[in-house]
Order: sequence, then structure tokens, then C-alpha cells
Amino acid sequence: MAENDSVLAAAREWKGEPLAIATVVSTWGSAPRPKGSHMLVHGDGRFEGSVSGGCVESDILQTAADVIAGAPFQLKRYGVADAAAWEVGLPCGGEIAVMVQPVSATGFDPELFDRIADARDRGEALTVTTDLSTGHSDLRPVETGEVFVNRYDPPRRLLIVGAVQIAQSLAALATTLGIATTVIDPRARFLTEERFPGVTLDDRWPDEAIAALKPGPATAVVTLSHDIKIDDPALIAALATGAPYVGALGSRRSHAARRERLAAEGLSAAQIDRIDAPVGIDIGAIGPSEIALSIAAAMVGAFHDRR
Repeated sequence: MAENDSVLAAAREWKGEPLAIATVVSTWGSAPRPKGSHMLVHGDGRFEGSVSGGCVESDILQTAADVIAGAPFQLKRYGVADAAAWEVGLPCGGEIAVMVQPVSATGFDPELFDRIADARDRGEALTVTTDLSTGHSDLRPVETGEVFVNRYDPPRRLLIVGAVQIAQSLAALATTLGIATTVIDPRARFLTEERFPGVTLDDRWPDEAIAALKPGPATAVVTLSHDIKIDDPALIAALATGAPYVGALGSRRSHAARRERLAAEGLSAAQIDRIDAPVGIDIGAIGPSEIALSIAAAMVGAFHDRR
């Protein structure tokens, strides 16, 4: 999950130092953090990530210190029914189970962080299996006993076609969501660092750029230029990939004309139906910033398979 990006980065930075890793392995009710959420704890007390949003972190820090000092792994459960629910628990009403392991060959092998990072760099997912009876994590599946399986997906990306005003708002919003963003536009006057600070810029024709960037299951593509010569080739290229979200700016009338053009180019009705158009969730958006918000919400929903 995207929330673990900072944990994985810290793990590589702190490699070779005494560490423990806490992982949410079960949730019930209104748990504040999903399964698979990590919190990495350094021997000097520093930490990165979260397993509850603040409710039980103090107790996890103490447990992690014990594990770093040589105590065995621990599987801890927290919930509102705890005797100290308001002190160490989840007063929101949910329950979670958190495993705290040493980062070592007998716990969460530190080499796993490199394997996860390498897979993510290749745009691939990696699955790590943890034996809950031994506290050992490995890439190999565990055939017996109770296990926890955590999938590390590649980083999310957004390819925006058309360096227009909406793209400025959308790029900024995507960045705050931890989504690596590339703005594609062959028009040099539109595609400038001043208009898109801190964002990757690509001045190739969009079909060429999309083919080179190879969108996969963690990449969204949105066309915003309102220029048929730019948007249509981009959509054709995007629909040939595994991108979970392909959106296109325009009214229902303009999208009906777009459907006819794409069909004439040989795309099937099923392929064209993948396009979210008019783009975004209908929130009555007015102005570039609100339209960008509606697009971002639709995109995140697609990443979570909520479309």
C-alpha cells in the first residue's frame, strides 16, 4: 500500500542497524489502519509509519524496544474491550492484531526490503508470507499453520495528458497523495517547470510516451488537453495497457463523438467503455481545483477497485 512507502524508504536508509517492524495482521470493526500497515522502529527510538494512527503506538514502541533487545516476536491484540482501552487501545471501537518482529534473519529478513524495492522498481508486486507461530517472514509460501500474507504493490503513478490548468491542480493533489505524476504534452509553451514544479515533464507525443512508460495495474491515465490530436492517440495507447483507470475530460456530447472516433480506429465497445468520461466523480465540481478533486477521487477509487 502507498502508506508503506516511507517505511520501505526508511528501511533501506537504516539497513544494518538494530530494527523491529510492527505489522497489522488482523482487523475487526472500525480499525484505523488496514491490514499490512507497517511501523518500523529504530534501536535509538526513531520510527516511521503507523499501525493505529496514534492509539497504540506508545505500547508498540516499548514492545519493539524489547524485541530489539532480544525478546521474541510478539503478537498483540488491541481493542475497546481492553482494560486500558483509553490508555492503550482503540476507543474508536475497532480491534487490531499487531505482530512485532525483529528485523533479522529469524524474523523479518532485512534482505526482504531490497527484494520489495527491486520489484517495485520493475513495476511488479511482491508477496511476503509470515508464519504467525514463528514470527518468520519469507517469500516462500507456508503450507501449514496460521499465516499472514502481505502484498507489496508497485508505487502508484499518474500520467496526465495535457498541461492545462486542471492538470496543475491534479498534479499537485496527486503529489500530496504520494502518487508519482508525469505530465505529458508536446506543446512546449504549456509544459514548463514553472507551471508544474516538482513534477516529471514529458514532451513526447502522448501515444509514444505512454508506450514507453508502460502503464500497469498501479498507473492511472487521464487526458485533459481537449485537443483530439493529443487526447485520442493517448486514449488508444492507454486502453491497450493494464491501467486500472483511464479518464477523459469532456462533456457527454463530446464523449459520444469520441466513442465514434475510437471505434473507427478499431477499438471495441468494451475497450471504450473503460474510459471514465466525463472524467471524475460527479460532485457538481466548478473550476479546475474541484474538477481535479473529482478526478483524484475517481482515480483512488479505481486503485481500490471501487468503481
